[in-house]
Amino acid sequence: MDTIILENISKTFKEQTVLNPLSISFEKGKIHGIIGNNGSGKTVLFKIICGLLLPTTGTVQVNGKAVGKETDFAPDTGIMIENPSFLSFESGFRNLKDLASIQKKIGEEQVRETIRRVGLDPYDKKRVGKYSMGMRQRLGIAQAIMEEPSLLILDEPMNGLDKHGIAEIRQLLMDLRKEGKTILIASHIAEDINVLCDTVCEIENGTLNKLAGW
Repeated sequence: MDTIILENISKTFKEQTVLNPLSISFEKGKIHGIIGNNGSGKTVLFKIICGLLLPTTGTVQVNGKAVGKETDFAPDTGIMIENPSFLSFESGFRNLKDLASIQKKIGEEQVRETIRRVGLDPYDKKRVGKYSMGMRQRLGIAQAIMEEPSLLILDEPMNGLDKHGIAEIRQLLMDLRKEGKTILIASHIAEDINVLCDTVCEIENGTLNKLAGW
């Protein structure tokens, strides 16, 4: 069963084509890697899948719903695209608690447990403005996974993490796959792709190609 189905997707901004027409599907319960140079179109592709951008042509289906038609945003999806944004004057827990209050799917204890799961202290009173880049990255992953979505879309999740942090988050992603989650990940770290991914696609000059052998 496919979690994501893209048909004839393209994206043009004014005169510039960022994504050439592409059709691809991503199978449920696997980790799918997207690689490519900066500016190759990875982030644009992720935003189109989520519903943050509308494609110039084509259709996007996520978890059985047509994004941009049946639903504005990809259903049951957790995302971390570009740099996570938080209220700098609040603690990590307060930030996630405020986000959780929007949909009211989870309570305070599940927020705390998710913070622990990414290697942070849920009782740390430190303001997010004082966080290191690695701590902010962990908090960004926490907000993506805390409501236990079936699909995760993570843009460079290892940014800012040290060697120990990278190992922890890799293990977390493998655990989430075991739980049946589908994960779409962009990473410039070759080892992330080799260790984590069941399939790999490369974007080059706006063209997406599935790499053989994956």
